[in-house]
Amino acid sequence: MTRVFNFSAGPATLPLSVLQQVQSELLDWHGSGMSVMEMSHRDKDFMSIAAEAEKDLRELLGVPANYKVLFMQGGAMGQFSAVPMNLLRGKSGADYVVTGSWGAKAVKEIARYGKGSVAAKPANGKFTHIPERSSWKLDPDAAYVHYTPNETIEGVEFAWVPDVGAVPLVADFSSTFLSRPLEVSKFGLIYAGAQKNAGPAGITMVIVRDDLLGQALPATPSVFDYMQVSDNESMLNTPSCFAWYVCGLVFKWLKSEGGLTAMGELNQRKAALLYEAIDSQPFYHNPVARQDRSWMNVVFTLADPALDADFLKGAVKAGLPGLKGHRSVGGMRASIYNAMPEAGVLTLVDYMKEFARTRA
Repeated sequence: MTRVFNFSAGPATLPLSVLQQVQSELLDWHGSGMSVMEMSHRDKDFMSIAAEAEKDLRELLGVPANYKVLFMQGGAMGQFSAVPMNLLRGKSGADYVVTGSWGAKAVKEIARYGKGSVAAKPANGKFTHIPERSSWKLDPDAAYVHYTPNETIEGVEFAWVPDVGAVPLVADFSSTFLSRPLEVSKFGLIYAGAQKNAGPAGITMVIVRDDLLGQALPATPSVFDYMQVSDNESMLNTPSCFAWYVCGLVFKWLKSEGGLTAMGELNQRKAALLYEAIDSQPFYHNPVARQDRSWMNVVFTLADPALDADFLKGAVKAGLPGLKGHRSVGGMRASIYNAMPEAGVLTLVDYMKEFARTRA
């Protein structure tokens, strides 16, 4: 078997040691005689797995005691609805900062429950930079302010946490979750699909401040009511047990690697290597403002789009799959999440240099 360097945007590469542990425990978890996939979520063995995962996640992020950690289903798109259903709290609407495709989808979804006001968006209509904070038009009476710290498709990322005053700050951290330290207390709520940095697809983590619970819209489905989910320890219904278990192993791996400070340093270094390869020659181009470039999703184009197919074909042959850009923007996208080793980025850089040398 030969492992490749998988640059897919998600589901994405997982740590090899985690996959090996999953493999070794697949048929018999800790002498139980069964797989985690076969356990009842009410069984004491799975309850211990779930509790340990939450404990480790709280430790990694330094989650304050007045925040609940929920393990839910429905992905980030499910949270596009769950957030307004839980957080409008009698107010007419909320503010949205739209810096890419996922932010645009989020503000579209709130229209089912209230008014979503676009407080900021690039003036030129192109998602290649973050609007200056001074240009944002925020309503002090908004139920919350929502933003997407990292836009997976366009490769645009906030290098700072917005200050929005007393209004709760809500963030879709799906593609940058656990990639570096984060001060959770600056947020009213953060959510993230697991399939980028935290585990396999099928489970979504929500971290929500206590005072924002218990005021869901009457029509909110029970499985999306944060209070009900919290009161039932994320087991109001059968959770994504296997995904929760794998996330727990990833959390252990992150701790063994030095935690989020060490991971942030590694991720910054990987991104710098790749951007240097792009910027050092005219054959490649990244359209994002330098200060707003993503550490997680590095987008780039070739000088001649007619070479895109050859570039991708050669990359796959070199063991570098998953580089095709999103269909809405084209070009290339290298997703270099936590589990992508530095060796993978160096191999990609070498391939890019050789391709440019022979095809420019």
